[in-house]
Amino acid sequence: MPVQTSRRPQSLEPGSPGRVPPIIPTQPGPGGRGPGGGNKRTKRKDPLWAKLTVIFGAVLMMTSGLAIVGSKAVIGQATSSIDQGNLLGDAGKTNAEGGNSLDGPIDMLLLGVDARQRWAADDVRSDTIIILHIPASHDQAYLISIPRDTEARIPAFEKSGYRGGTDKINAAFFHGAQNGGGWEGGAQLMAKTIKSMTGISFDGAAIINFGGFKNVIDALGTVRICVSHEVKSHHMSMVDGKPMWNADAKKTGKSYTPVVHKKGCREMEGWEALDYARQRYGLPNSDYDRQQNQQQLIKAMAKKATDKGMLTNPIKLNSLIKAAGKAFILDTGGVPIADFIFTLKGVSGNDLVTLRTNGGTYSPNADHSKESLNELSMDMFRAVKNDKLADFVVANPNVLSTRK
Repeated sequence: MPVQTSRRPQSLEPGSPGRVPPIIPTQPGPGGRGPGGGNKRTKRKDPLWAKLTVIFGAVLMMTSGLAIVGSKAVIGQATSSIDQGNLLGDAGKTNAEGGNSLDGPIDMLLLGVDARQRWAADDVRSDTIIILHIPASHDQAYLISIPRDTEARIPAFEKSGYRGGTDKINAAFFHGAQNGGGWEGGAQLMAKTIKSMTGISFDGAAIINFGGFKNVIDALGTVRICVSHEVKSHHMSMVDGKPMWNADAKKTGKSYTPVVHKKGCREMEGWEALDYARQRYGLPNSDYDRQQNQQQLIKAMAKKATDKGMLTNPIKLNSLIKAAGKAFILDTGGVPIADFIFTLKGVSGNDLVTLRTNGGTYSPNADHSKESLNELSMDMFRAVKNDKLADFVVANPNVLSTRK
């Protein structure tokens, strides 16, 4: 069905009221300009499938990796293996907020879960929580991570029988998944919690399973990651030169050594890149460093997906499509995926901006049992809701992530 276009005003010409100004990089770089620079940025035209990788690439940590060239019909066929569900419940945008029209700003909730085969389906928490914001101009994409330990008032949720309470925000997914709520219930309660906390309603959502996500990276080959602080893995060890989960390594009865991520930049395979992005213990800023490392991984995957070698190798393209179909559950708010992609055709990998809450450092609540979002972070979420995020970032450049 065609995308509805009547509920929100379309973006205006540069300089017109309501137009979101382009973000000004803090440092000059290829395709960018520093403060005071006078050269207009030249946008590199990425193929359509690569744009999908950027957006649903952000779909966790996050990339769908879908490699598609062609019409909406081709995209629809290629994305048919992606599981779709109702992940938003009543946290989706109302008619007054634009409903399922994609003419205005677009906000997606991206949730990463680390579900393993030996765990029960309802015994899962979402430790990766990212808001993807695309302004009405549809020429930029912003990622904002919410700390997993943030204190939150989690609303009552009839579907799972949860009566409501105060807990760490990552527990919202767990409470929503109980008593048959499943992952859809977990995502719905998480979306409801974030909407109550920030006022942001969503156009779509995605749940990414880390296990499936590894296969997407493997289909890409490797990704270039820069390790800023050496860290010992809290999850994986090496046995006979092969990486294994710690619990599985112990069962072998063989000697094993923890995986250590050494400082420096290098190409990483899927298991290594994901393991590094999972780490928070042993890092100076704990979960905040992990958030930035996850955002770095998103950008690295988007960059690798646009590599010319991916465009010319049909085997790699097909493996990406298959891996992506098993990696996540998607909710586009009732809008066909093909329409969603074409709406975002103006966004390229170079337009992905990563932001951090609380200045990238731990911000305890009153009794130090959980975290709280400081006033600057709440102002940032209000800027998202009002589609003024670019103005906010220009005025508060310290919210920009320091990871490259």
